Amino acid sequence: MAKSPILGLFKDANAAADAGDALKSSGVSENDIDFLTDAPYPEGAFGEREEKHRLYLFPFIGATLGLSAAILLTSMTQLAYPLVTGGKPILALPAMAVVSYEGTMLGAILFTCLGVIFESRLPKLKSGLYDTRITEGYIGVLASVEDGDLDQTRGILNQAGADDVKTEG
Repeated sequence: MAKSPILGLFKDANAAADAGDALKSSGVSENDIDFLTDAPYPEGAFGEREEKHRLYLFPFIGATLGLSAAILLTSMTQLAYPLVTGGKPILALPAMAVVSYEGTMLGAILFTCLGVIFESRLPKLKSGLYDTRITEGYIGVLASVEDGDLDQTRGILNQAGADDVKTEG
């Protein structure tokens, strides 16, 4: 059976949290419930699941790739155009260190920016069920339920004190 989104709009944060608890107790998976607000509430304020992210990996991967590219660039350039000066080695490590540091930082910064975009799920090409009243202070409880459970879910949201309940279509 296909799942359909249903959105309940609440003026009170406690009523929205109660609606989330009621949906969980009725059998709706925690992964299928989301809270939409215009204000930054503390994580877990509505009893929602903790979001998993891998943002910490992006700077590490970027720094590793930046360092590798910088070392390859400096060493290959010095080997391609050898310039022996006073018997010193061709690969000059102090000069390579500066370029390696800059390459590492550049890679880490670029990959961090990409990581933020990726972990924010941008760009969002398909917009889901939404109501503009959320930007005016309402709290939305968005649930994805089986098509046959839409009426039961609508009743749960109304019983929890929803001002309005919307479905697609």
